[in-house]
Amino acid sequence: MPPLDPDALLASLDPEQREVATALRGPVCVLAGAGTGKTRAITSRIAYGVHSGVYVPQRVLAVTFTARAAGEMRTRLRDLGATGVQARTFHAAALRQLRYFWPRHVGGDLPDLASHKAGLVAEAAGRLRLATDRAAVRDLAAEIEWVKVTMTDREDYPAAAAKAGRAAPAGLDPATMTRLLSTYEQVKRDRTLIDFEDVLLYTVGLLAEHRQVATAVREQYHHLVVDEFQDVSPLQQALLDQWLGDRDEVCVVGDPNQTIYTFAGASPEFLTGFPQRYPGAQVVRLVRDYRSTPQVVTLANRLLARAPRPAGQAAGVDLVAMRPAGPEADLREHADEPAEAGWVASRIATLVKEGLAPSEIAVLFRTNGQSETYEQGLADAGVPYLLRGGERFFERPEVREARLLLRGAARSTDAAGPADGDSGELASTVRAVLSGNGWSGQPPAGSGAVREKWESLAALARLADDLAAAQPAATLRDFVAELDERADAQHAPTVEGVTLASLHAAKGLEWDAVFIVGANDGMIPITYADTPESVEEERRLLYVGVTRARERLTITWSTARSPGGRAGRRPSRFLAGLHADSRPTAASSPRSPRRKGPATCRVCGKALDGAVSRKLGRCADCPASYDEALFEQLRDWRAEQAREASVPAYVVFTDATLIALAEARPATETQLLAISGVGRTKLERYGADVLRICASTGEADPEITTR
Repeated sequence: MPPLDPDALLASLDPEQREVATALRGPVCVLAGAGTGKTRAITSRIAYGVHSGVYVPQRVLAVTFTARAAGEMRTRLRDLGATGVQARTFHAAALRQLRYFWPRHVGGDLPDLASHKAGLVAEAAGRLRLATDRAAVRDLAAEIEWVKVTMTDREDYPAAAAKAGRAAPAGLDPATMTRLLSTYEQVKRDRTLIDFEDVLLYTVGLLAEHRQVATAVREQYHHLVVDEFQDVSPLQQALLDQWLGDRDEVCVVGDPNQTIYTFAGASPEFLTGFPQRYPGAQVVRLVRDYRSTPQVVTLANRLLARAPRPAGQAAGVDLVAMRPAGPEADLREHADEPAEAGWVASRIATLVKEGLAPSEIAVLFRTNGQSETYEQGLADAGVPYLLRGGERFFERPEVREARLLLRGAARSTDAAGPADGDSGELASTVRAVLSGNGWSGQPPAGSGAVREKWESLAALARLADDLAAAQPAATLRDFVAELDERADAQHAPTVEGVTLASLHAAKGLEWDAVFIVGANDGMIPITYADTPESVEEERRLLYVGVTRARERLTITWSTARSPGGRAGRRPSRFLAGLHADSRPTAASSPRSPRRKGPATCRVCGKALDGAVSRKLGRCADCPASYDEALFEQLRDWRAEQAREASVPAYVVFTDATLIALAEARPATETQLLAISGVGRTKLERYGADVLRICASTGEADPEITTR
């Protein structure tokens, strides 16, 4: 790509972004609000420095926190003609240096990197004869990480934990936790392993103890850029200090209002205190929000305006909306969790029917344990979904197979490739190769494994379109190289499906429509947020969720956990007075009817707990009272429907729904709709068949109550 006109890079930037892009020297601090184009600003800064001759690309290191963010940064820099700049995560950059310098200055091979801590932690606990389950091991691993990223000496753990207000996890006392920390390190030594935190610790030590190493790294990287600086830990800051030495050629970018990882050792003080550390630092505030409508921005600003701010603490930014007006945010109360999930799934199905792509919709919750109800609701509504944090895109079997086919096809072409000079050829060639892996131009009906496979391959096809548009001369070999680079960085393309994710996992992402669910006090803020500081971090977490929405924002909660349960739940305290133009919609409104049903088992009278039991109206292990012949007819019919649609059987109806149908034997659409797992979408699709099958076995049983 020929050098770009440096001034042309600035033409599309707003005044504040342009100020960032032209601040090429000395310490720079960018306070960038959500949706203000911080990635655009800092990549334009790097590209402007490269094309104006101030930066040598290979002498610039940009670090961020996730592989996806690093991959996006590399893609943007490539499109801006700034190839050669290193854009990596902290861990990736440190590991690269460690692997290079360790054999030369320490001697021998670098110990292998443990992929997970769980096994090591469990072994350490076993050596100390501590009883642990999976949850306890997970909590202990998190505490070990906190000790390391805060650079706390193991022997100082009791005092440091007390000062930070942390209780040792898994019911351990501080002294036992200290012993576990030592034993964990011994287990690693015995197995010749290091963990992810060791990568940073060892790199800091190597740079501090070996002047040759420090000199080489500092000569390699003259300019550093750090994204999401509000989330750096003391360990990451120590590494940054070693990279810099006595220089100040660093640009940091962050938003104090999006500090949500202090529980894991992150400290926003490095961002808020940057001007004090570098008195001559240039500070630029990005406040123009290009992501969200004025309605979303106003709600986000109101949310933070109610937060107390300690004296002397630097303020974040108040966002200024730049987009046209959109719909008002919808704050909506429901009678119980199943009703809440059912309404959300129904509303999403409507949006999809109206033309909004499922990939432009997200359901966000505070804890991963909340996802099950919404997974079921979306499956019942026939809406495809993706659980963020599940299997990685490039590890899916169909993606691995497709990459092998594409690599083989690329090897069989000339070096120029068939796409040379025609951007349309690359896209058609990729689609032709993918067709050999079962892909077709039209998606299969329904959801399930077949649809998920199609969506994965369709994402690869769209990625080929994007590459061809950015680089018209790109070849199939170039596309394979792009996939290899993305796979290394776990920079997955967009896959069609509603995203289900925790609020923490949603950081850095955005969608047209966002549903924040389960917004009850005790969940947002979470129950164990028992200090003013932790409560305010929960407020910022909700702010992160709110600012993920481009156009439509819905926040829901329920007054009871189960149908018919005591309505003692309250909406999140953060929602009080939040929506100045309208009051929250109650569950009894026409758009969100209160769904009533049995709260106790109709067989034994015990309180029902669990989605399946509530669906059946009885305990799962209590005697069934359904017509077995009807159940078998329904199951045969379901199998036929699933085969025709090429979806798993549960996508049509789950077994629990079939049992509920066989027990209730509905005779009308109203009775059918009262059964959990049906919903209006499935009523329209399958209602006539189900009623016909039920009618063929006899009358509906008026004694059986469903919800």
